[in-house]
Amino acid sequence: MRRRLFSPLALITWLYVLWSLLPVLIAVRISFNSGKSRSAFQSMSWRWYFDDPASVWKSDELQTALQNTLKLAALTMLIATPLGVAMAIGLQRWRGRTSRQANNLMLLPLVTPEIVVGVSLFLVFSQIYTGIPRGFTTQLLGHVTFTVSYVVIIVRGRLLSIGIDFEEAARDLGATRTQAMRLVLLPQLGPAIFASLMVVFATSVDDFVISSFLSTGSSTETVPIKIYSTARAAATPNVNALATVMLVITLAAVVLAWAMMRLLSRRGAGDDSSLTSMSI
Repeated sequence: MRRRLFSPLALITWLYVLWSLLPVLIAVRISFNSGKSRSAFQSMSWRWYFDDPASVWKSDELQTALQNTLKLAALTMLIATPLGVAMAIGLQRWRGRTSRQANNLMLLPLVTPEIVVGVSLFLVFSQIYTGIPRGFTTQLLGHVTFTVSYVVIIVRGRLLSIGIDFEEAARDLGATRTQAMRLVLLPQLGPAIFASLMVVFATSVDDFVISSFLSTGSSTETVPIKIYSTARAAATPNVNALATVMLVITLAAVVLAWAMMRLLSRRGAGDDSSLTSMSI
């Protein structure tokens, strides 16, 4: 048996991964500095997480930014994901003359520069929809507008791979259209829905441009805005600590979504095989 050599492509890939992670690891390490330096490593401490008055746990400004970010991401997920799933199913089954144009419109947010989207949303809410409360409400509407296209693209890809055979089999066995969608289609869309949730969460948490344009001050600052505004001044490692907290939350969400997707994929495979045997 020939010994398998380490692929040069794999080596390049790992070098790129390490190079990409190095700045993140350095920023995380500096968040544990016992002093105020953000350019040199110091002795390890939890000062900027719990102890100092400017730490993440004790600073009202950092707590507000963290809460705004998580609340905005959670609500964006709860609104954009169901809306995107419904739109994906509708676009997939739409056979009208304008269906192609509608599908192309869903790609616009993906190819439009985010700065253009941010300016456009700011003008819309400041000049047209003036009755909508500025601040968190407009930020939420902006995030939903920008992220719903990601959900549509992901779910439509899953719909194309599933086809309509299982729904037709369920209909032949006596299920109504609603029952076929609820008991057959939606469980099969489970992995795509969880993937959409993660993409929406990551996009909302990481967004700076739209949140900045639609923010009305310190009360609606998110973590990216806070990091940007603070890092330009004489900042302390508390900003690194805030970014580390968000990194841990994001990684935990990714691990949870990965576990749920694997579980749903296994259940979906079992359901597919049982439906296939029943239809035969």
